[in-house]
Amino acid sequence: MKDLDHAADARHWQGVSYKIILSSAETDGMMCIVDSTSPPGSGPPRHRHEAEDETFVVLSGEMLVWIAGETRRLGPGEAAQIPRGVEHTFQPVGDAPARHLVILTPGGFERFFEEMCDSNPRIPEDLPRIVEAAERHNCYFTGPPLES
Repeated sequence: MKDLDHAADARHWQGVSYKIILSSAETDGMMCIVDSTSPPGSGPPRHRHEAEDETFVVLSGEMLVWIAGETRRLGPGEAAQIPRGVEHTFQPVGDAPARHLVILTPGGFERFFEEMCDSNPRIPEDLPRIVEAAERHNCYFTGPPLES
């Protein structure tokens, strides 16, 4: 079993840490699990995954999760499930970072996180490159992030 210490082997992009704890290669493509810690006020633009269902499980901190126009607040031990094709986003709230698991089925989207951490594109300067990478991984941006 892999070491689940989040600090070990974590990669970083835009202040967010990503640790792949189960890759699609390890599950014959069935799923991937990414352990992520995001600072308060961060979060991606609204988007949809065309190829994956996504589940968030909050481990610590609190998050607002926006799914198809409805917002709910999640704390430790709570989860949200987003079917493929459904527009969504999230934002850690409060004074502390939010640590959460991102579970994607089938797997493969973890490669987007790896690509962003390796190439470290800047926002907004490198936005076209980020959009192109997301679309190669069947993810499409649909609107702005949540406002702080």
